[in-house]
Amino acid sequence: MAGSSSTKVIMAALVGNGLVAVTKFGAAFVTGSSAMFSEAVHSVVDTGNQLLLLYGLRRAVRPPDRNHPFGYGKELYFWTFVVAILIFGLGAGISFYEGLHKIQDPQPISKPVVNYVVLGFAILFELAACSIAYREFRKNMGTRGFLAEIRRSKDPALFTVLFEDSAAVLGLFVALLGIYLSDVLNMPMLDGVASVGIGVILTVTAGILAYECKGLLTGEAAHPEVVAKIKIMLEADSAVVVVNELLTLHFGAADVLLNASLDFADGLTANDVEEAVNRLEAAIKRAHPEVTRVFIEAQNRRGHAAANSA
Repeated sequence: MAGSSSTKVIMAALVGNGLVAVTKFGAAFVTGSSAMFSEAVHSVVDTGNQLLLLYGLRRAVRPPDRNHPFGYGKELYFWTFVVAILIFGLGAGISFYEGLHKIQDPQPISKPVVNYVVLGFAILFELAACSIAYREFRKNMGTRGFLAEIRRSKDPALFTVLFEDSAAVLGLFVALLGIYLSDVLNMPMLDGVASVGIGVILTVTAGILAYECKGLLTGEAAHPEVVAKIKIMLEADSAVVVVNELLTLHFGAADVLLNASLDFADGLTANDVEEAVNRLEAAIKRAHPEVTRVFIEAQNRRGHAAANSA
């Protein structure tokens, strides 16, 4: 899921956000709207973020080498965390600054119709981009809820674009409401309030992304459902008496390391154990292609318990 589908979603958002950003800056310059300027900055930040995600995807697929024997999959997690920082530092920061400045020194908006037209088209585009991201995201969702799938997903590129598009839609509606009320009620400060509201939306978005990326960067296990299925598969093999321990670690969205400590049946020869290890590794990778590396340790239960206690 982290490959072509993520690239497709990112490219769609990248092209659209770049064009919308230019249009928003033009509208902000003509009308003097603080909310429109915040939205323009928001689109610029999103465009830069998508470039960073594409860069992260490219870096993440590099093959392992001496310095990185498990590959570069976690680079995507790092660049996604940088995206969260940019959303907060640039997007939210400038929105707060611009909004507070407009509240302190309110200036009427000129030619509000320009803003309505630009925001209307921007909303249509963002809804279309958001629907594309959501369709790609829900392909593996099954019967799970949206939030549950966010927690389960190990593809930060895809859920980052989904969050960004969702925040963009909310921000556009806030900007539209603020500009409309500012015009109808003749209260220019409401334009600034809308800009602050956009800053709040971006702050929440950045916080959620940072939290999700923190878990991926520090090392997340495969989903418990996957681990449970692998354990059942190991225990069902006639050569295995007990699964002492089963450890997994995500190095990428579809790159999982598996380490298993197994107590093999007494009386097996070294060749029997080797054959069992080869058989189990092949079966695990066949059933779970995302498991790219399997390390199986032969260890009786008593020895394993003693090693853990030490």
